[in-house]
Amino acid sequence: MNDTPGWRQSRLKRAQVSAIAAIGYPLIALLARSLRLEVEGREHLDAVTASGRPCIVSFWHGRILPLSLYFRNRGIVVITSENFDGEWIARIIGRLGYGTARGSSSRNARAATLQLVRDIRAGRSTAFTLDGPRGPARVAKPGAVWLAGATGAPLLPIHGECERSWSLRSWDRTQIPKPFTRVHMVVGPPIELPGGLGDDAQARACRDLEAVLEDLRRRACALAGVEA
Repeated sequence: MNDTPGWRQSRLKRAQVSAIAAIGYPLIALLARSLRLEVEGREHLDAVTASGRPCIVSFWHGRILPLSLYFRNRGIVVITSENFDGEWIARIIGRLGYGTARGSSSRNARAATLQLVRDIRAGRSTAFTLDGPRGPARVAKPGAVWLAGATGAPLLPIHGECERSWSLRSWDRTQIPKPFTRVHMVVGPPIELPGGLGDDAQARACRDLEAVLEDLRRRACALAGVEA
C-alpha cells in the first residue's frame, strides 16, 4: 500500500508548499524581531534546564505562534502532520530551530509518538499542543500525559498572551501577535507524573492540567491587559 500523502503527487501542490515556506519564514522571522517578550515564572524553565532533563512544553493550540517564537533555536521536537499544511509548517519551524516527528491523530500517530519517546530518551525536549490538532479548544487530550508517564520527563505548562493581536476565526482562535507588541509568557512549575497510569488516572491528570493552564491563562491575560 502506498502511504505517500496525496498532495505530494501533485506538482502544483509541491510548488505551493515551497512557495508558502519561502515566503512565510522571512515574515515570521521579521515579526519575531519586533516582539517584546516578557516571562513570569522563568525560574521554572531555568530549573528544568539546569537539571539537564528534557521536558514536555505544554500549551494550548491557539498560542502556537507566539510560543514557537519564544522557544525557537532550542532543538525542541514537535509533531507535525504529513498533510499539505503540515508540510509547509514543518519547513518553517525547521528553520526556526525545531525538530519534527511526522504524524497526526489520524495518520501515523503511533510512529510520531514513538519518535518523541526516542527523542526524549536521547535528551531532547518536546512541545505539545494539548488540545490539538482539532480541539475542542482548551480540553487536554491524553497524549502529553501519556508521554510524561512513559518517559519520566516533566510537563512544563506555559501560556502566552499578546497585548495587541489578531485572532483567527478557527476552532482554537489562533492568536497572531501584531508587530512591536509585548507578549506575556507565564510558566508554571514542572509537573511530574508516574508511569503506568490507567485511563481514569490519565483523565484526571488531563483535568488537573487544564486547571493549571487556566490559571496561567488568566494570569497572562491580566499582565497583557486583555479580557480573560
